[in-house]
Amino acid sequence: MIHTVFPVIVELSKFILFLAMILVCVRIVRGPHAGDRVVALDMLCMLGVSVTALAAMGTHAIAFIDVALGIALIGFLATVAFAAFIEYGARHHDSE
Repeated sequence: MIHTVFPVIVELSKFILFLAMILVCVRIVRGPHAGDRVVALDMLCMLGVSVTALAAMGTHAIAFIDVALGIALIGFLATVAFAAFIEYGARHHDSE
């Protein structure tokens, strides 16, 4: 039974992740504030981790787990860097 259900679940998960990526990209483009864009970019990184984990499950390749960890680390560091950049811009703007 699991051998017949698993491919259906994988295909459904691919579709849901693709739809979520489209919506996140729309938020990145149309976000009214920089904070919204940063959160959407972080979400896009986490969706990339999800796609990589789905690929690891589908192909039974352990190397995809290392790639997922790398994407998560880069996404976290990018979010922290963008948050510091936004905070610096707010401080610089308030001091003028």
